[in-house]
Amino acid sequence: MFVLGYFLNAVAVVLKYALTIYKWIVIARVVLSWVSPDPGNQIVMAIYSVTEPLFYQIRKRLPIIFGMIDISPIIVLLSIYFIQVFVVNSLFRLASTLV
Repeated sequence: MFVLGYFLNAVAVVLKYALTIYKWIVIARVVLSWVSPDPGNQIVMAIYSVTEPLFYQIRKRLPIIFGMIDISPIIVLLSIYFIQVFVVNSLFRLASTLV
């Protein structure tokens, strides 16, 4: 059973880092929305292409916009925190019991 424990631990670590990286990409997207970046910039295009599919799905299902404020990044960040606290920590705990 120790192999399954190590596997779950590895999955938890990868998921933790992937969520942290995506969290910073979402924060960068929010900061970019406050300024007017060059839309032809490769970094700006990469950030938009990574975040827009998820933001679009949230906006489509929850079309709530308070004035000019888009709450889809807030929902994404709250979801990331929930997954990090609940799922990742549960995987770490389960992995530690199997090792």
